[in-house]
Amino acid sequence: MDTFARDHLPPPALWPAIEFTTPELEYPARLNAATELIDVPVARFGPGRPALRTPAGEVWSYGELRTRANQVAQVLAEDLGLVPGQRVLLRSPNNPWTVAAWLGVLKAGGVAVTTMAALRTRELLPIVERTRPSIALVDPRFTADVEELTSLTVVDYDDLQVLAATKPGEFAAVDTAADDVALLAPTSGSTGSPKITAHFHRDVLSIDNTFGRHVLRLTEDDVVACTAPFAFTFGLGMLVVFPLRAGACALLTEAGTPAQVADFVAQQGVTVLATAPTAYKAILRNGVEAKLGGLRTAVSAGEHIPQETWQRLHDRLGLRVIDGIGATELLHIFISAAGDDIRPGSTGRPVPGYRATVLGAGGEELGPGEPGRLAVIGPVGCRYLDDERQKDYVVNGWNVTGDVFHRDEDGYFHYHARSDHMIVSSGYNIGGPEVEEAIDTHPDVLESAVVAKPDDERGAVVCAFVVLREGVEGDEAKAREIQDHVKRTIAPYKYPREVRFRTSLPRNASGKLQRFALRKIVEEEVPA
Repeated sequence: MDTFARDHLPPPALWPAIEFTTPELEYPARLNAATELIDVPVARFGPGRPALRTPAGEVWSYGELRTRANQVAQVLAEDLGLVPGQRVLLRSPNNPWTVAAWLGVLKAGGVAVTTMAALRTRELLPIVERTRPSIALVDPRFTADVEELTSLTVVDYDDLQVLAATKPGEFAAVDTAADDVALLAPTSGSTGSPKITAHFHRDVLSIDNTFGRHVLRLTEDDVVACTAPFAFTFGLGMLVVFPLRAGACALLTEAGTPAQVADFVAQQGVTVLATAPTAYKAILRNGVEAKLGGLRTAVSAGEHIPQETWQRLHDRLGLRVIDGIGATELLHIFISAAGDDIRPGSTGRPVPGYRATVLGAGGEELGPGEPGRLAVIGPVGCRYLDDERQKDYVVNGWNVTGDVFHRDEDGYFHYHARSDHMIVSSGYNIGGPEVEEAIDTHPDVLESAVVAKPDDERGAVVCAFVVLREGVEGDEAKAREIQDHVKRTIAPYKYPREVRFRTSLPRNASGKLQRFALRKIVEEEVPA
């Protein structure tokens, strides 16, 4: 009834190719993802099975989650006047009511716009202006910034629960089409201004019918934890889509340091953990990796996991960490490997349902061993809402992710760098992550980030921002020590010609490093 999302998709000529190449990816014309995510599991696994848990001891069964999702849908449709196609903004940490709200929005035929609780009004404003939601369902602790957006009807979870309690909890999901928009997901903004990606009802199921089914392979007995918020589609998949489809239980944590995450794993009987390489490195650094001993599966995404980190987890715990690369534009992971298919140092191969290649500067496909731009085609693809950058992301039908990879003779993909994080200095291509890995092996370094600093003589030089462990002084002598360490660790031409010490590195609310903020610092220093 409200066609805004459909009307503001890019022209079909700019869409990527979409392929359905496995039996699981064949969908009927009419499909509501929420029905498949909660009604079908209740019928299959029973209403009493635990679906959601929190460290505080709260437990929601599948039946309770279905009832509350139905109640939210009733509140939206009956009390708040939502019509199919309208957008609903969600703002909350990861907790059970957010899952119910997300499912309720889809059941009512709405479009979910999930945002992070950490965003402030100035960050929410462009999202609201571009997605035009009419309703916001908000955790009561995080209403202040949303209430400044006067275009929204704001309902906090306390009021939502009161309204929900008046509803019987039976709701027939709106008969949406498989290709109706279900989700508008802002990108993380790790490279600057966020974009709004649009995903259909069938897309939500496709990530489970690819990565979920063929790589992750959850069972009914699994307890899944993930540090990413629902606002990032990595977290949405790991904590909502995959567990519900498998009959598993999700442990929802609102925040936590890597050491606390390790505690949750040990205390809550977590069997599957998904987090970023930064967290795994911190767990190892703090010497608490033994608390991960109950895991049967660990997933790393968001950034490339260093081979040294992977190997240490394997040597100490027997874990073969599943690495993977995904993108908000494609909703979840599309290249990965699990078990004996893992080759340490490689990200993996295309997940069944996807194909991938490496493109050269002219859009041509490159052969094995040649680094270039990663390009992917599968059952989901990039559709930016009203954004000229659609033309940059889709090239001849391929989704071009902005990552530099090479493919080996066996079809495994090996990560080099983000294309905007490849530093060209005196004609040499230097992958920033490789330099960071070398710096991070210095015993006094907690973490580092490397960017290109414009240079008249060399075009650019490697500039490293370094956080030292407590009690270590960041002076010229320490900078030279780190430079010499890098020269001994990797090819000397890759060493950072500048080392700057900081107490912390800029990260967004999900913990992803914001290198664009560091690039801005060095670029502003260069005379016009």
